[in-house]
Amino acid sequence: MSTPHSGDPQWEPLIDAAREALGRSYSPYSNYPVGAAGRAEDGRIVVGANIENASYGVTLCAECSMVSDLFRTGGGRLSAFVCLNGAEEVIMPCGRCRQLLNEHRAPEMRILTPEGPRTMDEVLPQAFGPHDVAGFVDR
Repeated sequence: MSTPHSGDPQWEPLIDAAREALGRSYSPYSNYPVGAAGRAEDGRIVVGANIENASYGVTLCAECSMVSDLFRTGGGRLSAFVCLNGAEEVIMPCGRCRQLLNEHRAPEMRILTPEGPRTMDEVLPQAFGPHDVAGFVDR
């Protein structure tokens, strides 16, 4: 399936990686598979897929899975992000996941949304973040 940014050299590798991650989703309860991909500042592509659980509260979203992959492969910050649903359509991360992405983003991170690329400030204005927590030490 083609997304609005298929063929765009900036987004195509991430869309392809999210599409591959989508195929590894474990979503037997919602039947709503999600694949996510991000680019770390050093160029690495990290991926994630939603992993559901019969006890819904312990379900792992694709964005959480991707952030785990970010740290598993060396850490750093995200400079770009895309998320696809089972129809391989670009979808917007939920509010919780926007907060998660905000915590692990580079200042210039762009998110591919259904309406095109956006900055984190556009998708999560006035975000609460590490700078709001007393005693936070940047890594």
